[in-house]
Amino acid sequence: MDDYTWQKTLQHRRSNRRRQTLLLFLMLGAITASVVWYFGIYIRTPEYSLQQTMTAIKNGDTASLQQHVNLDLLASNAYDDLTVDLFAYDATLTPQTKVLFERFYVMIKPQITDGIKNTLLTRVTRGDWILPNGLDILKGRQLGIDYERFLERSQIRNTTIIDTGAITHNGTTAIAEIHVMEDYTQTPFTLEVVMEESEEGYWQIAYLRNYKEYLNTIAPLQNKDIADYITATQEIVDNSNWEFQEQQKRFHNLTKTSTGILSEEQKAELRALLLDEVIPSLKKRQEKLDAIDIPPGASYLARLRQQSTETSIKTWQHFVKALRENRPVEFETAETLHKQQLEIDLRIEDIIKHTAVSKNIPNIP
Repeated sequence: MDDYTWQKTLQHRRSNRRRQTLLLFLMLGAITASVVWYFGIYIRTPEYSLQQTMTAIKNGDTASLQQHVNLDLLASNAYDDLTVDLFAYDATLTPQTKVLFERFYVMIKPQITDGIKNTLLTRVTRGDWILPNGLDILKGRQLGIDYERFLERSQIRNTTIIDTGAITHNGTTAIAEIHVMEDYTQTPFTLEVVMEESEEGYWQIAYLRNYKEYLNTIAPLQNKDIADYITATQEIVDNSNWEFQEQQKRFHNLTKTSTGILSEEQKAELRALLLDEVIPSLKKRQEKLDAIDIPPGASYLARLRQQSTETSIKTWQHFVKALRENRPVEFETAETLHKQQLEIDLRIEDIIKHTAVSKNIPNIP
């Protein structure tokens, strides 16, 4: 290789090294800028907090969820929106009674909001809506209300997040759009989520600005469907109730005893009544109810009726087994199931009463 060619080769190599060095510095600069932007700027934006919230819900990460959502404030504001006019259109209540109810709901607010937070966190962790159990004060009606019914009226269990929308900034607050779908009626809605900036510069979801509007949009649709369903099934329910009342009278007559101990003849007649008449009547009633078209908004009520029937049948099956085998544990199981059935039936009665009252609400179509 001559000297000229050698110099050209060296010059080419030096040029390549300079280009590679420059490219390396540019890459390092881009990476450094990205890191600075992400950790110094992006994680201090409402966009980041909202994205982390959605990821936490998807991955069941309650620690991240609580970091990016002010659950105390969210539950508190949602409770106020849900209860502010709970009795406004109930013409059966006097003004004094309404005031008493309003005071009652203010008094139990801490327990209910804690329940809402725990229910939400359990839903994120386990993927199911787990109701209070054991010694929890929200189980049943220990607190004076039906927590499950309250949860149902919040629409939280039947609202699905579709995606997120635009975010509008306004100083230390921001409004984020979350597109949701109400599952029963398939009604789309855009929730406006208020986000607030902390003193440290990080953002949290604070509350839903238009949650009351969402409730006012969905409730009338559901109420109308429930009212239509009640009307469509009224004859079935009335005829069945008359039949059940007659069977109940015979049941009480068969259980009368001066000693507190049923005779073998009484046990045999009770088993025959339950197996040949009561249980078949329950199944027949449910078959007739299942044959009725269920409006979407009445799905919850229809499901409660099914649960009531299933629980009642199980109750009597255990009672029959207790009579046949004389096993106290079977009587206890039957009693426990009967209490569960009564809770469900009270829930059904509440829905029917509320639907009748809701006919006075002006915005029901």
